[in-house]
Formats: sequence, structure tokens, C-alpha cells
Amino acid sequence: MKRIIRDEVIKLLDKIPLATNLARKKFISSFLLGVIDSRKVQFNEIALHIESDAKTESVERTIQSFFKDYEFDFDQVCLLIIMFLPKGKLTPSIDRAEWDFGSYQCNILMIVAKNGSVGIPLYWSLLDNNSGNSNCKDRINLLSKLLNVIGKDRIGLIVGDREFIGVEWVKYLKVNDIKFCMRVPKSHLVMLKNGNSYSIEELLHTQAERYFQDCQVDGVWCNTMIKRLKDGDFCF
Repeated sequence: MKRIIRDEVIKLLDKIPLATNLARKKFISSFLLGVIDSRKVQFNEIALHIESDAKTESVERTIQSFFKDYEFDFDQVCLLIIMFLPKGKLTPSIDRAEWDFGSYQCNILMIVAKNGSVGIPLYWSLLDNNSGNSNCKDRINLLSKLLNVIGKDRIGLIVGDREFIGVEWVKYLKVNDIKFCMRVPKSHLVMLKNGNSYSIEELLHTQAERYFQDCQVDGVWCNTMIKRLKDGDFCF
């Protein structure tokens, strides 16, 4: 069964030029199966699940050598991943995560595609800003890479949490006709059509949920939904 799956992966790699020779195609397919079988990302764990006549230590060194010398074309990686996703509109989510890996602090900005309850990474970049938030340029650069590969017509809606706000960023989405839903901090104001600005606490004084069309938030005209949550927080 593994050999059949490996051969199918090799056929898929013939369509996406991620590797140019058969030996590397075979290695990538075997490595992917090793990741799936081991459900790990550590090379020593994956090596245990790669079919080979060589010793496990030798397989691990082969993996290390491959990733040391090989440079991936991440546009092609994105295309390969998208081939496994359902056809039709995608719902990308932009997010940022950080963690410590020994003495190295990893701060990564990522765009993932929602597939059921799972987020599939499509593009990412490491931020060198002392564990700070991303800026508008970081987000636009990352999203532009995705648009260059799949086109904006493939995007149904892009979503983001309270970190992903700002006039320049949201205007970029509007100018490029990309539908979006970004959560906003509760401290920000809503300016209604009458020109008056209100906090969401004021707007939810008598109702638990309200929806406004053509209002202004952070200098951008948009539609807004506000809701009082059970824990006392707000969805804005």
C-alpha cells in the first residue's frame, strides 16, 4: 500500500516541479509518508518510518543532508498543498504565533486555508521584530505571494483577529476587492451615517447584538457587527 501511495505522490510531483530528478521525488514522497506515519516532525522519529535497507541513523543523516542542501520553491509548495484542498473558494486566515526554540525566539506570520476544523498552512514568513506584532507591509507582502499563485478570485473571505487592523491594511483589502472579516478591539469607535461616533458599550446599551451597514471604523467605511458575549467580552 505504501508503495502505491508513494508512486501516486511521485506522479503528483511530476505536475508540480518541486523536485527535478526521480531520486529526489522518491525521497520527498517517502519523507511525507514518514511524517504521516510517525505523526512527528523530528527527523529521528520520521526516519523510523521510512522504508529503507539502511540503518535508521543513516536515514536520519540523509534527511538532514537533504534539508541542508535543498532550497524549496515555496510558490510550488503552495500549489502542491492547494491541490489537496477542495475546489472552490478558500477562506484564508492570517495569524501570528511565537515560541522559544532554545535561545531562538520564533515569531512567525502565517496564512492558512480553513478546511473543516483544520487550518492548512499556505504561506508564512519569520518576523524579525523582537517578538512584536506584524505591520501592514508584512501582511501585504505575505498575502501578495498567495494572490500571485492562486489569484484573488479563489479567495472567498479572509479573516483575522484583533491584531490585524489598521487603515492601510484594510484599505489594501478594499482596493483589491478582497472580502474580509477582521475582529476589532472593543476600545475602537464606530462612526455611524449621522456622523456621530460611539463605543460598542454605548451601542449595546439596550441590545445584545447589532449590525450596521456603511459605518466607519478606524477611518475605513465598512459593515460592522457587534455582540455582547456570555463571558462579558464583546465580539466586534
